[in-house]
Amino acid sequence: MTKTAILLVHCPDRRGLVAAIADFLYRHGANILHADQHQDAELSLFLTRIEWDLEGFDLQGAGAFRPEFAELAERFEMDWQLKFSTDRPRVAVFVSKVDHCLVDLLHRHQSGELRCEIPMVVSNHPDNRRITEFYGIPFHLTEVTKENKEEAEAAQLRMMADAGIDLVVLARYMQILSPRFVQQYPSRIINIHHSFLPAFLGARPYHRAYQRGVKLIGATSHYVTEVLDEGPIIEQDVARISHRDSVDDLIQKGRDLEKVVLSRAVRWQIESRILLYSGRTVVFD
Repeated sequence: MTKTAILLVHCPDRRGLVAAIADFLYRHGANILHADQHQDAELSLFLTRIEWDLEGFDLQGAGAFRPEFAELAERFEMDWQLKFSTDRPRVAVFVSKVDHCLVDLLHRHQSGELRCEIPMVVSNHPDNRRITEFYGIPFHLTEVTKENKEEAEAAQLRMMADAGIDLVVLARYMQILSPRFVQQYPSRIINIHHSFLPAFLGARPYHRAYQRGVKLIGATSHYVTEVLDEGPIIEQDVARISHRDSVDDLIQKGRDLEKVVLSRAVRWQIESRILLYSGRTVVFD
């Protein structure tokens, strides 16, 4: 596999930005493999993702790159991140009883589609222990009640800190995370909501969709914030339904959407394809 570096930038939109970044990379021996950009005309912002081959590049590692790029970044007021394809984020998957999203993620991880480490699956129910351990991943049961929620979350946070977790994925984890928990992983918690947000926030969205007689159902992956189901949206998809479909039919069709929409979001996060700004996301090809 080609070892690459990935630069994510957003900054005020000014003439000469693309030329300046390309010239910097050229002068240091970069062979650009992919480049994508977006201009937000409303906010006058420039956003880009550039990936280049590290072979022949003379600034090896973040420690060498950062001081050299600092002058250019300051001149153009850049908010920027540097990532490497060799990075393998450590992911904690949280799940309750329903297993379809968990199983899909574990299979994609085992097949090599998700280039990350999954050192733990965390659950408030024992139901998914067997399937988790089948994939050779430790399963951690943390019972959560109204009375012990603060203590349970504190134990989960300590466990994740000890494991060096970079990203949290809620694979149908049916608990509302506290603000304290969310603050520990800002923009690093991805949730799947079984509805096409902003419609049908909260619990039992398929039942409410059925009652409203909708013709499309959807699923939404988004970053978790302190406001329930209001975080920046990463990916969505829909399926057409009809008056012939029961609530159970909606749930079954929705499960197919949920696992695909969640796996896309997780893969894009791992591959550093998402740029978050002003409460919204840009997902680069």
